[in-house]
Amino acid sequence: MVRALLAALLVHAQQVRTADQLIDDLWGDRAPETARASLHNMVSSLRRMLGQGVIDTTCSGYALAIDEDDLDACRFEGLLARACQAGAEEKVRLLETALALWRGSPLVDVRYEEFAQGEIRRLDELRAIAYEELIAAKLELGAGVAVVPELQRLVGGFPFREQLRKQLMLALYRSGRSVEALASYDEWRRTLKDSWSLEPGRDIRQLWDDIRLQAPGLEVAVRN
Repeated sequence: MVRALLAALLVHAQQVRTADQLIDDLWGDRAPETARASLHNMVSSLRRMLGQGVIDTTCSGYALAIDEDDLDACRFEGLLARACQAGAEEKVRLLETALALWRGSPLVDVRYEEFAQGEIRRLDELRAIAYEELIAAKLELGAGVAVVPELQRLVGGFPFREQLRKQLMLALYRSGRSVEALASYDEWRRTLKDSWSLEPGRDIRQLWDDIRLQAPGLEVAVRN
C-alpha cells in the first residue's frame, strides 16, 4: 500500500492530491473507516524512507516536492519533445537516450489499480511513438538491413502499430527481401481482418503496391 501511495503521488508529481483523492486511489469504493488514519501513517512511512522535504503537506492535501529531472518519465517526455524538433542524426541520439530510460512496463507494481490505467496507456503510447520516430529517422538516414531485426522485435511487441509494420516492409525491401516485405503486408492484413474485420490503411496499401512494382524512390533515404 505504501508503494501504491508513492505511485499515486508520482502519477501527479508536483500536484497536490487531497486526502479524499488518495483514499479513492488506494481503496476505491472499498475504503475502510480507518482509511484517513491509515493514509496519514503511510505518508509518515514514506517520509521516513524518502527523507524530510520530499512530501509537502498543505491545507488541501499532499504533493511530492521533486524536480522533473528526478522522474524518468518526465525526462523521457522532454527528450521526445526535443527529438521531434531535431534533424535525423540528432533525433536518433535523443531517442536512443530517451528509450534507454525504460525498465520494463510503466507502473508495473500497480498495473491493475484504476488510478494507474490512464498513465500506463499514455506512457505506452509515447513509447511506441518514440520507437516509430527513431526508426523513421534511421530510415531517413538510409538504413535498411541494420534495422530489420529491431523492427521485427518491435512489430512483435506492438502488433497493432501500422506505422511499424510499414517501416518493416520498407526496411525488408531495402535489404533485398521484397518477397518477405510483401508477406509482412499479408500478415498485417490477416491480423486486422481477424482482430477487427478491418482493412489496412491507404498508406501501407500504397507501399505494398510500390514494393510489388519496384517503384522508383524506395531505395533512397526518404522519411516515410
